[in-house]
Amino acid sequence: MKKFTIILAAGKGTRMKSSLYKVLHPVCGKPMVDHVLTQVEKTDQDAVVTVVGHGAQAVEKALGNRTQFVVQAEQLGTGHAVLQAEPLLGDQAGMTLIASGDTPLFTAETFEKLFAYHEAQGAKATVLTAVAPDPFGYGRVIRNADGSVQKIVEQKDATPAEAQVAEINTGVYCFDNQSLFAALHQVGNDNAQGEYYLPDVIEILKAQGAVVGAYQMADFTESMGVNDRVALAAATKVMQRRINEAHMRNGVTMIDPATTYIDADVVIGNDTVIEPGVYLKGKTTIGSNCVVGTHSELINATIEDGVRITSSTIEDSIMRKGSNIGPNSHLRPQSDIGEEVHIGNFCEVKKATLGARTKLGHLSYVGDATLGADINVGCGVVFVNYDGVKKFHSNVGDKSFIGSNANIVAPVNLADHSFVAAGSTITKDVPFHAMGIARSRQTNKEDFWKRLPIANDPDWN
Repeated sequence: MKKFTIILAAGKGTRMKSSLYKVLHPVCGKPMVDHVLTQVEKTDQDAVVTVVGHGAQAVEKALGNRTQFVVQAEQLGTGHAVLQAEPLLGDQAGMTLIASGDTPLFTAETFEKLFAYHEAQGAKATVLTAVAPDPFGYGRVIRNADGSVQKIVEQKDATPAEAQVAEINTGVYCFDNQSLFAALHQVGNDNAQGEYYLPDVIEILKAQGAVVGAYQMADFTESMGVNDRVALAAATKVMQRRINEAHMRNGVTMIDPATTYIDADVVIGNDTVIEPGVYLKGKTTIGSNCVVGTHSELINATIEDGVRITSSTIEDSIMRKGSNIGPNSHLRPQSDIGEEVHIGNFCEVKKATLGARTKLGHLSYVGDATLGADINVGCGVVFVNYDGVKKFHSNVGDKSFIGSNANIVAPVNLADHSFVAAGSTITKDVPFHAMGIARSRQTNKEDFWKRLPIANDPDWN
């Protein structure tokens, strides 16, 4: 049987008090609606339609061509929102899942179980339910004595007795597709909000004698919707724990999972150790047998096997096998750190390549440069790449030596096996086997002490 999904993502989300459209607020590095779509995609869908409204262009940009889009121009309720998908799905035969874009914790496994239960029951509609510790604000699932679904009532319309029911409507449904759209045309708006409620379809189908089921899932936390920043933080905490546990089960050691923050799309190899206070963001990929030290931050980084990172920041860069960095160093975008390269304390690299086994030990800056293999860069070296208007590139050949406190003023080329004397400011190319020296000769001023006011002070003699 064909499977379809409609994701509801048209609400404004005023309680977020944000200029960012609600379903685009991130949970562990991905917009909430992207989490929903990602799980839906794992269930072998024939078509996915996302209903957008406020911030439609931003949502469409975030999800791209992974889904079709329809617009709900007026916010007239969930039933009205689903009806906007009729031109795309209305004549199709099959099962249709309906989920909300602000519920990022649902899993593909739960969606698959709902589809299977719906099909096995021969139902026209199946509600995904859960028992809530505090059901306030949720629609309540009211059952008959035999356990079948009688109706679903919203918080605003619930009687005192109905409000005491703990089984809640998670907002996820599975419908016979053609029955769904036929029933939607019969939904009215005679309620406290004057809206067309999707749950009213349940009563319409029941009145027609259709089978209406309810599948109660075991884990209530999956159904957690996000309507404000408090709920956003709670959902992020659940997702963080889920992500960390998955990595640990795949062979990653986390010293303190509670203080380790990993985005949803991060990949980590086995036998890697993550120390407390680490934040791994975006599309970061880490190989096996690495150590990521306390208070490191990696953003879209590629880390190969056997790399050690100590309290450093790496963004949009690559560290190759056996290299190491830190403490307190920074790889800015487009840095390519070769195999077994050593980057020590308080160094910064930007848009530069460092060849195998090159050493950048202390307090140095390398920007817009290509360094070959087996180079030693002394303490305090600066690649001067900017003249105030444009950036320029420098090249340093294999097995060169750059003395401490040197300035390499781009654009220059230092040949293989070249040398730069400590304290030099290099503005011209240095040939093969040559040493570049660009500093004044030392002059000693004899008896300079006698010129000082303190010369006759006995405390200084």
